[in-house]
Amino acid sequence: MSWLFASRLRPFVLLAAAASLLLNVAMLVPAIYMTQVFDRVFASRSVETLVMLSILAALALVLAYAMDALRGRTLAAAGRVLEERLAPAALADVVRDAARPGARADTGVLRDVARLRAFLSGPAIQSLMDAPWLPVYLLVITLMHPVLGAVAAAGALCLVALGVVTERLSRAPQERLAQRSRAASRRADAMTRNAEVIHGMGMGRAAVAAWAEDQDAVMAMHAGLAARSARLAALARVLRQGLQVLMLGVGAWLVVGAGASPGVMVATTVLLGRALQPVELLISGWKQHLDARGAWRRLEERRISSASELVSLPAPRGALQVERVVFGHEAGRPALIKGAAFSLDAGESLGLVGPSASGKTTLARLVLGIWKPQSGTVRLDGADIAQWDRDELGAHIGYLPQDVELFAGTVAENIARLGAVDDARVVEAAQLAHAHDMILRLAQGYDTPVGDGGSRLSGGQRQRIALARALYGKPRLVVLDEPNANLDAEGDDALRAALRTLKERGTTVVVVGHRPALMSCLDKIAILKDGAVVAFDATSAVLPQLVGASAPAPRRSAVAPAPAIGVAA
Repeated sequence: MSWLFASRLRPFVLLAAAASLLLNVAMLVPAIYMTQVFDRVFASRSVETLVMLSILAALALVLAYAMDALRGRTLAAAGRVLEERLAPAALADVVRDAARPGARADTGVLRDVARLRAFLSGPAIQSLMDAPWLPVYLLVITLMHPVLGAVAAAGALCLVALGVVTERLSRAPQERLAQRSRAASRRADAMTRNAEVIHGMGMGRAAVAAWAEDQDAVMAMHAGLAARSARLAALARVLRQGLQVLMLGVGAWLVVGAGASPGVMVATTVLLGRALQPVELLISGWKQHLDARGAWRRLEERRISSASELVSLPAPRGALQVERVVFGHEAGRPALIKGAAFSLDAGESLGLVGPSASGKTTLARLVLGIWKPQSGTVRLDGADIAQWDRDELGAHIGYLPQDVELFAGTVAENIARLGAVDDARVVEAAQLAHAHDMILRLAQGYDTPVGDGGSRLSGGQRQRIALARALYGKPRLVVLDEPNANLDAEGDDALRAALRTLKERGTTVVVVGHRPALMSCLDKIAILKDGAVVAFDATSAVLPQLVGASAPAPRRSAVAPAPAIGVAA
């Protein structure tokens, strides 16, 4: 990531560096102006000389203003470019990570990107660009008077040493504070995700107390670090002012005792203040530098890349092969999927059935390529599904997860998968899902806002709209996980009608479910038990086993003789 984004930011940084060069050269002029006024104007009493020197000084100040403004605008543009390039790639990386087994969404990466943008746009990096000019200013002071140059160099070394001490004392506490702060933020995010459970079971006080304990630790660490930083920043300000007083005093002594020029005394004092100001700002704003450095390191560790390196493959027909797939969340623990294997021709449909925790949802995610198996391969039209670019593959895949999630927006926007709404394709998908009439009965039809997470809709409505979203764009492979979990009789009939239409269109379908009535609409059935496929055959051969297994045992006759009961002696 570093070389990729550094190359894009290099033109902005070079332009800002050039502006800093002209800015600092222009800021030498006021000191030279002072020496000339004291040494020439006062001696010659020439108003014309004063006017010409003042015009030159004014032009230099105008140039300094223009370069300072240009540098600020350039660095702000660099911050925008970084965020525009990095933020989408970072969010896509977060989404990919969150889809992995056992992972959670870490939106802190977006805060890291924003922190870098603020650093590039703020005064901290400008002081960093001005600090290298310290030796140049010291050289000019030395040329004016060697004694004053030695005093200035000694003072500058003291201030730089203070900056090194500040960095050493602040780096480790700042990293610990950032870690604790992110942990507290993750706890708060978890509370908001589970707000219904917390509120429903009266867990609010305990949950808030646990968060407050973390937050108190964060605040205590922050207060300690802020106090230390404030002391060091105050020391830096006092030291800079003290050095300027010392320079003025030594200069006055040289004027009185060694016949030095008064102009040199004043000019060197002004130059020293200008030279040390960036170092002082670096010390007082060291927290911003540490934050930016930590944000860049975390982004570097994620190895974010905005470019896809996968070769585009032709649109699939839908032939699916699952070749001895093994999957487990953690190495060394029993696998959740144990050598699953089956195949479907393009246009065939399969039902995945089995008891709870048998691995049906896990296998569905492996079929879609959301999760990657430890061994074995899932192939779509002969190609490993991991070889597909996810955005390109998404146009040919439909997925209805077990836990339906809709996004804040309208019904049409959700069916269109958050892309540009094509009215004809949206209506076609809704009709294919047999949800068109249901949507028309909503308050605003397809323009009805669904609320955050679909909160304004019932569970059945959310599931039927999510089914239409899965069928949007005529996908060649459709995976439905418990698609009738929240459906009433009307929705159940609509689902079976949609499956028949998909069969007519030659779409490959995988359905996770339990109800025999739904399974009877499919071509084949695979039975999972403890993560292994124990049966895979045509529906006509497997369905009687399922119906027999799920049939209730006959009730014992009321007149049947009761079994003998043994009595212990």
